[in-house]
Amino acid sequence: MAVEAVARPAIPADEEDAGTRPTERLPILQLIQISVYWLGINAIWGGVGIFNQERVDQLAPPGEAASYLALMGWLALPVVLLVQPTVGMISDYTMSRWGRRKPYIVIGTILDVVFLVGLATSQTFVALVVFVILLQFSSNFAQGPFQGYVPDLVPPEQVGLASALVGAMQTVGFVTGAVLISISYALGDFTMPLIFLGVVELATGAGTFLFVREGQVAKPRNGRSWVKIGRSAWGLDILKERSFVFLLVSRLMFLAGVNVFLGYNVLFLTRSLGMGDADKALWVAVIGIVTGVSTAISTIPSGIASNRVGRKPLIYLACAIGGVGLAVAALAPSPQVLVVGVLLIGMAAGTFLAVDWALMTDIIPKASSGRFMGISNLAVALAGPVAALLAGPIIDAVGGTAETGQGPRVAFLAGISLFVLGAVFLRPVDPTPREQRLAAAAARPAPATPGV
Repeated sequence: MAVEAVARPAIPADEEDAGTRPTERLPILQLIQISVYWLGINAIWGGVGIFNQERVDQLAPPGEAASYLALMGWLALPVVLLVQPTVGMISDYTMSRWGRRKPYIVIGTILDVVFLVGLATSQTFVALVVFVILLQFSSNFAQGPFQGYVPDLVPPEQVGLASALVGAMQTVGFVTGAVLISISYALGDFTMPLIFLGVVELATGAGTFLFVREGQVAKPRNGRSWVKIGRSAWGLDILKERSFVFLLVSRLMFLAGVNVFLGYNVLFLTRSLGMGDADKALWVAVIGIVTGVSTAISTIPSGIASNRVGRKPLIYLACAIGGVGLAVAALAPSPQVLVVGVLLIGMAAGTFLAVDWALMTDIIPKASSGRFMGISNLAVALAGPVAALLAGPIIDAVGGTAETGQGPRVAFLAGISLFVLGAVFLRPVDPTPREQRLAAAAARPAPATPGV
């Protein structure tokens, strides 16, 4: 029996660059509609992140909850890594009456609601992990294709604004999830708030399906099977995109720094500040709202400013503000001081989300936006597990079986290093838009042929 080669098929450069940036300006309502599905997606994960911290703390042995949270993240990671880029790539070639992105958004959204019900009713750690993995599958099944809309539809002069709106919607979604799930503390049950988060995503998904028009036509398959197309998402040709690879790592480091706080802030409230459920019902909502407001007020100005001063300077600024914010949170003696740190982290996240997305959109091949934006979201997928790998063991080791409050504080301080690494890996990134680089390369004279 013949053995199939392990190497992944590369995508020809001329095929990757066949697409060009759209030139038609979009009305503001269309820009908002392109980004609003992020609200639904992040509402789910904003709520699930808090739910998981509470539920794992109940199910894990004493002194091991943080490590169990880290284990959950790593068990779900292979699904996250594989699904989004693969399905994003397949969507680039999909021809259907709904276009090339919408079929996957519809399927992923419906499955999200089903798996949320399972998660809400899980009674064991194993069941919890299974439904988190299934939810990651369905969510990323929709996200990979959906991320292609900005490169598909938005002209260059609107990229900064569109990216800022994406960041704003992600933040509003996170706040929605945090506020709705905080109601669970008053109800004494997480089931209905989690299910309602699924309804929120269902509504935003329906709006995307009904009101977002499709962009570029699907790429021709040229006789290739869907399996080969899906596998080609992982072609090693992507390593030739040096700026994309470094930006991907920079994005991972920054988002992991944010996730050190987001992934363990409930444990911080419980252990470092000694809060019970009544206090957490208030402060979980306050943290979510402050994060959302500070992120929202920084996204739009940052996205617009990046068109003038450049993308990289603002990302460097975001790394600096994020590090300071995490330090303030780590040392906070009271929830009021903690909120100051949250405010800074939110401002950093808003600036980063708006500008990083714009920079990513600038440098990727437009014809394969589903593939590249899907791969770019690996940083989002890895951010939680990387943060957990750093913070989880520190919290349990420093806090011990007594679960002292020093564990989360030391973990937050260690997380500052991730913001530093985000800035370091950004340095080699060339921010020149891809079309300009290709035009400059085409304009260069061919090297002279040496004489015989």
